[in-house]
Amino acid sequence: MNYKIEEISDDLFLITLNPPLRGFEDFICAWLYRGEVTFLVDVGPSSTARGLLHALRDITINHLDLILLTHIHLDHAGAIGEIAAHFPQTPVVCHPAGISHLVDPTRLWEGTKKVLGSIADGYGPIQAIPIHQALDAEKFSSEVIVPVMTPGHALHHVSYWTKNYLFIGEACGVHYSIGQDRFCSRPATPPRFFFDTYLESIEKLTPLRTNKLCLGHYGLADDAAKVLENHLRQIFLWEKIINEEIERSNADNLIEICLARLLREDPLLKHFPDLTEETQDRETYFIKNSINGFVGYLDEQ
Repeated sequence: MNYKIEEISDDLFLITLNPPLRGFEDFICAWLYRGEVTFLVDVGPSSTARGLLHALRDITINHLDLILLTHIHLDHAGAIGEIAAHFPQTPVVCHPAGISHLVDPTRLWEGTKKVLGSIADGYGPIQAIPIHQALDAEKFSSEVIVPVMTPGHALHHVSYWTKNYLFIGEACGVHYSIGQDRFCSRPATPPRFFFDTYLESIEKLTPLRTNKLCLGHYGLADDAAKVLENHLRQIFLWEKIINEEIERSNADNLIEICLARLLREDPLLKHFPDLTEETQDRETYFIKNSINGFVGYLDEQ
């Protein structure tokens, strides 16, 4: 079984989706809100689409009012073709820049394959949705859900605010518990990365009045203000460390040098050694990708 369900509260469910990739367990999730409006936030990769449909059946969901996509990367939106086909009357809300890729995902799939290689194979190819199901998040209006444009992790990233919950996808990176009050947190800043845009996105989220932060990677954080504050400090620390290493050396192993310093000096990564070997391998890959984003940005400066 490649999914599991956790009932967070009467109206909120965390659905964990595990693609067939080593070290990717308990890393990707979809959120189901069931209340005055019933909606799904993100759908995970195509390889877990059947698991997500089984999970919705287990929660006795026969109808969705909305499917909300934080962004169109395949770990968040790859299953949208299968899920949209199962709920053909349900609008799919996403950033306007993502709509063309959902309607014709050819370039999205080819680009993902080029960048992620075998990880893309584990996610599986994305299937198209009909144009009539796509709904521009900038034009979307609801008394329950407020879209917040947060183009930091990706230019087509949207967060969604409700009275009690803030669904942020990867707007403030990756944050996950490893038990006994221990956690790891890192930026998700792949190339091309725009530092000022990223900062502006975090600053948009900070004043929203809610304590419950629903992350795409991974799970629920009960103190939204603290997580966002810690993340702001972290990205300034990464900028400082990576810039110092760029100025100090043009070594071919710059990324490895930055990685070693960040693992030593970033307090939000101090529990990295407590992760399983498989999870460390996954996180090392993505941390290097995020360092590359910073390097590209700083080189341009």
